[in-house]
Amino acid sequence: MADTLVLTMSCPDRVGIVAAVTGFLAGHGGWITEANYHADAGSGWFFMRQAILAESLDFPVADFPRLIEPLARQFGLSWTISESRIRKRTVILVSRQDHCLSDLLHRWRTGELNIEIVAVVSNHPDLESFVAWHGVPFHYVPVAPEMGRAPFEEIARIFSEARGEVMVLARYMRILPPFLCERFPGRIINIHHSFLPSFVGSRPYHQAYERGVKLIGATCHYVSAELDAGPIIDQDVIRVDHGDSPEEMARLGRDIEKMVLARGLRYHVEDRVLIHENKTVVFA
Repeated sequence: MADTLVLTMSCPDRVGIVAAVTGFLAGHGGWITEANYHADAGSGWFFMRQAILAESLDFPVADFPRLIEPLARQFGLSWTISESRIRKRTVILVSRQDHCLSDLLHRWRTGELNIEIVAVVSNHPDLESFVAWHGVPFHYVPVAPEMGRAPFEEIARIFSEARGEVMVLARYMRILPPFLCERFPGRIINIHHSFLPSFVGSRPYHQAYERGVKLIGATCHYVSAELDAGPIIDQDVIRVDHGDSPEEMARLGRDIEKMVLARGLRYHVEDRVLIHENKTVVFA
């Protein structure tokens, strides 16, 4: 596939934004292959995503900040630019359950996800040989209450030294402290085995069973300092009934968890997610 540049923008809504941006791109020979727009009437905010053939522009990507600056000032734009040929460096955090990790490793190895898995971190040593078989560095970082913030400082160090761009909690069964969430805002993605905001915290399938729900699901969201309350990227559900035990719900839920996490991560690494306050605009 041809190398593309992905330009995302958000700003206060007003007349002329699309014309100005597309005119700027056309003026430099930019060939737009995909365009997405959303005007949020409630917040008065405008969101845009443009995919451009990299070879069509008459300037190198390094010059983009300088050339876009007049438009950014005129419209109050917040913007990002990324290159599709550069895979996002991904660090995965996992505990003992490996279904989400296995799925991501498979999608990475087959090229389905445009990521480079540069490290796996776990609070248990169980999956070390499995991860090593894939040729990925494995880091065992035990976590216990008496250790305080030290384990999470170590996770932050591993992430930074690996030049990580996105951290994925693939059923990592520990709560990240606020300092870590605030250090990497919009870069930590979690899969929660519950259709948030219902059934926050641990044992959500047991909570769902006790409540007698008819639908269970999974939520992929960004991690924030408030537990399970970060901006939601993707969700999905599956039907259950009164005959399903908590264990059967968990079995069914694992398939949903894998699919939702992979889809949410793909949206993120393809720059299809724009965060505004505690909500997202997802150009799927």
